[in-house]
Amino acid sequence: MSKRAPAAPPKIAGFEYRELVGSGGFSDVFLYEQQRPRRRVAVKVLLSERTAGQRAAFDAEADLLATLSTHPSIVTMYEAGIAADGRPYLAMEYCPRPNLGARYRTERLTVAEALRISVQIAGAVETAHRAGILHRDIKPANILVTEYGHPVLTDFGISSALDDVRAAEGMSIPWSPPESFQDPPVSGVATDVWALAATTYTLLSGRSPFEVPGGANGSAELVARIERAPLAPTGRDDVPPALERVLATAMSKRPESRYPSVLAFARELQRVQSDLQLAVTPIDLLDEIVRAARDAAPDDDDAPGTRLRPVASIDPSGGAATRFAPREPMATGLEATVHRGATPLAEPADEGTILRSGPATTPADDERVEEGTQNAARTGLAVVIGVVVLAVAVVVVFWAALRNADPGTDNGPGDTPAGATTQQQPQDNLASLVPPVKALTGTVSGTNAVFTWQAPEAKADGDRYAWAQLTLTGDPRYQVVDDLTVTVPLASDGQTCVQVVVVRQGRFSASPQQACVR
Repeated sequence: MSKRAPAAPPKIAGFEYRELVGSGGFSDVFLYEQQRPRRRVAVKVLLSERTAGQRAAFDAEADLLATLSTHPSIVTMYEAGIAADGRPYLAMEYCPRPNLGARYRTERLTVAEALRISVQIAGAVETAHRAGILHRDIKPANILVTEYGHPVLTDFGISSALDDVRAAEGMSIPWSPPESFQDPPVSGVATDVWALAATTYTLLSGRSPFEVPGGANGSAELVARIERAPLAPTGRDDVPPALERVLATAMSKRPESRYPSVLAFARELQRVQSDLQLAVTPIDLLDEIVRAARDAAPDDDDAPGTRLRPVASIDPSGGAATRFAPREPMATGLEATVHRGATPLAEPADEGTILRSGPATTPADDERVEEGTQNAARTGLAVVIGVVVLAVAVVVVFWAALRNADPGTDNGPGDTPAGATTQQQPQDNLASLVPPVKALTGTVSGTNAVFTWQAPEAKADGDRYAWAQLTLTGDPRYQVVDDLTVTVPLASDGQTCVQVVVVRQGRFSASPQQACVR
């Protein structure tokens, strides 16, 4: 946070200034009240003494938010314009609750909340990646909290295209990976994987991953530890070993050793939720912006626990899907709006709401009845039907009780034997995820590396395999094979690594396996 004094708030037509929210390196954020529609908005204003590069980054942020801000975990942008004094501004959703950068040092977040937030933000980051955008500055302070308690990612000011893996200037050191400090620095999908995992670690531990309580935590010390020191455990007894392993994998020193995508990292967090018998948080993805470059790659978007917006919302417990619209700027209730122009698979109703269907009827001209009499007749009919339904239900329940109470009753399929409990056992929400391959190993054969693996224990008919050679930059490019082996040329840098997943009915393993040879 810059120590400079904030600039004066500009005059913006249709907005009334209320107060300063905060100041950054080349912009200020103010609270305004928009007049029509009347609502509070956060207005980010670029400084007047801006450089051409800062203006370009500001304009790019506006374009990115316009593309991505319908995502429920990305801050909503309402409009962009030029103030009366010539300064560009962005009017965005106002999030009055403390951001996570303020919360993690003052309160202890539960494991359940940290996992929920991380999975929700992972959906936002994965969506940005599919649009070809790296965030490059994921950290607790850039996760705001809406009035309804939903985390949203903000500050795309230093984001870049996926194809631009050059400079990573502007990233916050405590949550940056080792490659950010190379000469020249490098950024990619793996950079955002690290940063999101480092943010998750911070929410759990109350400090950044390589911060030493009571020790020297300057920039030089932090960079040295990030590059060379092993990741210490979070230090919490309620953090399971499985979660510690997930964070350690996502924050591996070598980018190719991390999860291949933010989606894969989120899948592992969901698995931890399931192991802890927590509700599995859905991963929201925008399916219409999947990049053409990934069309040939295996895709687990339809796996349980993923919501493709605006097409369908998939219940992680395996229930019926419901169509939802993206979070809209003017939404006033819970996010249960049926997507416009689409026929819902199942419409949610508020508790206590009666859903009526069928065409309306009117009395014939020759059968005019007083309105009061008509209403009374309808009411009486409804009462009679209700009494009949209740009576039938009582009889059915009584009959079922008698059957269960009779030791001699021959219980048919689906009946509950006498004395047996009917309490539903917890279900594994991720039971239908595709299992990983087993025993992936590699050997050197001349100028080639030969990798072999075994089929998963729970093998299914039609299983195939996809492999990708891992590199320091860029996404893995998968190739589908039927065999349990693949041969690739040895890499020039002395280490050759591949990743292998199981492909099952268009989905691939949530836990990619990888191996390396020298």
